[in-house]
Amino acid sequence: MDTIREFFSNYVSPFILLRITVMDVIEILIIACLVYYVIKWVKNTKAWALLKGILVLFAIYVIAAVLGFDAILWIFANGVGVSITAIIILFQPELRKALETLGKRNIMSPFLDPREEGLISDKSVNELVRAAVELGKAKTGALIVIERSVNLDEYEATGIKIDSVITAELLINIFEHNTPLHDGAVIVRGDRLAAATCYLPLSENTRISKELGTRHRAAVGISEASDSFTIVVSEQTGGVSIAENGELSRRVSKEQLRERLLVFQNSTADKENKTGRRKKFLRGIRKEKAISR
Repeated sequence: MDTIREFFSNYVSPFILLRITVMDVIEILIIACLVYYVIKWVKNTKAWALLKGILVLFAIYVIAAVLGFDAILWIFANGVGVSITAIIILFQPELRKALETLGKRNIMSPFLDPREEGLISDKSVNELVRAAVELGKAKTGALIVIERSVNLDEYEATGIKIDSVITAELLINIFEHNTPLHDGAVIVRGDRLAAATCYLPLSENTRISKELGTRHRAAVGISEASDSFTIVVSEQTGGVSIAENGELSRRVSKEQLRERLLVFQNSTADKENKTGRRKKFLRGIRKEKAISR
């Protein structure tokens, strides 16, 4: 009983006597939001099981501190350094994915990314919709990745370059069974088919249905690693799905696919207009400097 009383006097009482200000409340809210999003992110990865193990160890540490188990506390105290290194090693894939997701936000892209995003035309939208519908009717599996602002050169390098105009007939022939280019994904950049037979990263999201195969998991994986828009056609059912921002929309209709592509087209156009205005603004600054000289 004395041990429990001593624990509360040493660890709990100081927090009760603290004077909490408005800035402290704001700081607590910010930390709470960060913790919430970290837990939300971790829950969708295999790191969730590791986190639960860490929470169990933390509970054991608290119990040992309350009851005064010196040997257990000594083990924890001397194992902190090794534990931090082990956690970094175990969580390395998840930490890398989190940093990639953070970088995908493109907070500084207006200043650091001079590349002008490709704009997909209405004709390309029609060809993509027609190809997806025809491939679905024939139950021919397909994976079409449309690049947005995040460059997909890394994945394009794993396939065969095509650099062709987008046509439904070409896409149908590429994904036809027993053809050299049918395996893998097609990458679309602007109004061009950039490459075929490209290999994509597989998602580790545990919420993905077990009935979905590698093609759908790859579609979600590339949408997690970039801001791309991916069309995937199931070989088993012929259903058309869309992967975007790590989310998979299954069994979309022809009209829904066209609508989502038009939304993608408009968002890409907005980015391109901003890029044009930014370049015009920078040219104006350089022109003013040249005149002042």
